[in-house]
Amino acid sequence: MRNLLLLVLGAVLASAAYADMPAKDTVKGAKDHPLLSRFTDSKIVGYDFKEFDEVTIPAGKRVVDKSGKPGFESSLTLEGRYTRIAYNYPKTRSAVEVMRNYQAALEKAGLKTVFTCAKETCGENFGEYMYDKHMGHNFIDGGQQYEPFIYGRHDDRYLVAKGTTADGTLVHVALWVVPPTENRNGGFYIQVVEGKPMEAGKVSVNLNAADMAKSIAAEGKVAVYGVYFDTDKSDVKPESKAALGEMAKLLQQNPQLKVFVVGHTDNQGALAHNVELSQKRADAVIKTLATDYKVDARRLAAKGVASYAPVASNDAEAGREKNRRVELVKQ
Repeated sequence: MRNLLLLVLGAVLASAAYADMPAKDTVKGAKDHPLLSRFTDSKIVGYDFKEFDEVTIPAGKRVVDKSGKPGFESSLTLEGRYTRIAYNYPKTRSAVEVMRNYQAALEKAGLKTVFTCAKETCGENFGEYMYDKHMGHNFIDGGQQYEPFIYGRHDDRYLVAKGTTADGTLVHVALWVVPPTENRNGGFYIQVVEGKPMEAGKVSVNLNAADMAKSIAAEGKVAVYGVYFDTDKSDVKPESKAALGEMAKLLQQNPQLKVFVVGHTDNQGALAHNVELSQKRADAVIKTLATDYKVDARRLAAKGVASYAPVASNDAEAGREKNRRVELVKQ
């Protein structure tokens, strides 16, 4: 899907530009995003990449509330792999042409427009916000590279689009375009947020049997995040040994305790499938506890509830990760 999207975007964008400005990037180590070809003969003048970050993207008109505080009618707070790139493009091209080419390419690749605006329809000082918030000496390579974003910020165009790749990754693209002037090139700024999972394992919270017992006594349940499964699979992975050992110790130290082993998933995929998957995972945990840790299976009952009981929003991967869990619930 990534290659297909790149081919589609590259073909559409390359078809509508002339070789009237050398495409010589000015930022060391900068590169086009793998999903997005540049508008032909543009050059990179600003670049930043984060493996995982939280990003707020305007998705509505810029407005001022009753107290005089500026904001937006709508915005998107996203988490994931974050890339932002600023380009200069030849002064013989127009902001409309750049915007229309990207818009057509994104639509052809299956991304749907969430919000788009131009000039005054973007709201008062929209361009000022974009310039002040996103342009800076630690981002753009200074000098004349800044000029399009300074002088064109009151005559700008903006678009937000989103789509899902074949592997289920949610992608958001934001594009801000400012026009050239008689003596200055134009500029455009791209933000791409890919809903990639955060690199886990940097911080661990390991509940031991005593912690589990306290949680069950206080709340009647305990969430266990150390039981691992491959995507769409129900086999308990070997990395689950530590968590399973503490669960077994809890049950061994409290011989009267009976629990429901409840499997939870996020909301990705069909609900009926996730109910079945979560049930199979709960069954697998009980089987492992009974077989490998000699826990009496009559003290355990499996239940799969899919995404019916989230503990966080499923709109971002960080929340979905919290929702994928096993809980022990006192019977």
